[in-house]
Amino acid sequence: MERDQEVIDIFQGMKLQWQLICRENKNNDFHSFNGPNSIIQTEARFFQLSFHKKHKDKVLHSYLPHVISTSKAMREQKKTVKLYMIEYQRMHRNFADTWVSVNLNHPATFSMVAMDSEVKQALMDDLERFLKRKEFYKRVEKAWKRGYLLYGPPRIGKSSLITTMTNFLNFNIYDLELTDVRWNSDLRRLRIGTANQSILVTEDIDCTVDFKDREALVVGRAWIPNHPSENQVTLSGLLNFINGLWSSYSAERIIIFTTNHKEKLDPALLRPGRMDMHVHMSYCSFCGFKTLAKNYLMIDDHPIFEEIQRLIAKVEVTPAQVAEELMKSDYPDVALQGFIEFLQWKRTEDLHAKANEERESEEEGKNGKES
Repeated sequence: MERDQEVIDIFQGMKLQWQLICRENKNNDFHSFNGPNSIIQTEARFFQLSFHKKHKDKVLHSYLPHVISTSKAMREQKKTVKLYMIEYQRMHRNFADTWVSVNLNHPATFSMVAMDSEVKQALMDDLERFLKRKEFYKRVEKAWKRGYLLYGPPRIGKSSLITTMTNFLNFNIYDLELTDVRWNSDLRRLRIGTANQSILVTEDIDCTVDFKDREALVVGRAWIPNHPSENQVTLSGLLNFINGLWSSYSAERIIIFTTNHKEKLDPALLRPGRMDMHVHMSYCSFCGFKTLAKNYLMIDDHPIFEEIQRLIAKVEVTPAQVAEELMKSDYPDVALQGFIEFLQWKRTEDLHAKANEERESEEEGKNGKES
């Protein structure tokens, strides 16, 4: 609205008038850089709402809440999801400035994710339930947050699933690289610098963190007893970061850890309240293949599907490998035939690798007996 502009609104038969009021104020500022007793001109801007006094209760209890909720929905619709990364040099200047952002323009949706349909639906239901439980978390006196552990083989699509969850929730994402963090106090600073409605992600936590000692967890290097480390974060510091006092000051937070080796993680990290839902991402199933075929080739069925279903049940392939093969041709017949040839080759390679492993194991056993 322009200065002094008036806008008429009609709500449930009521006529309401909005006006943007702008007024100049002259104040003596004795701390001005222009010298003592200088006059500083400022402008006060505010909206003035006028209506008949008989509508006061309806305006306060119906109209204004409607305006606020509608504006919030409009902001969410226009919101650009951002990816935040650590700028460590700024950490000790300002909490909020520690994170630098770029726009995350990625079209990923759950309909595009090649994973078990039941697991996918369970995850979507859990996220939707989380969004709706503000009063529930308040009533049970718990922080409004939830933790997810995504685990499975490399190149299985864990990062893509995180992007999908980000778009589904319309939350900003904070990429926490633990090798960039020196002390437990830095974790607290980073936590304070994040906003509500956000996803905090640590990928490959089994690779970035060494759990050789529960009392002294060292980031990025082996732990040496009684030896000071330049980069050191304790396990207790990480646990407090996830589910301690410093995790309770804000709302609508998602924490995600990813790992290729769940068995390497300390059980304390896996408990409910820290990682509430464990999502196993396995190799591509026939159901996942059909999702990818729909995305890349725009087909729901094909005579070759029966042969692919038989082969894919015997071969361990990642969704990334399947997508790579389907992208080799725009013609479904050519792409699917090429994928069958890839599965046959992969099956042969896997059998050879297994035979070599068995042969080496037998030789080691014989050598052990001889020695």
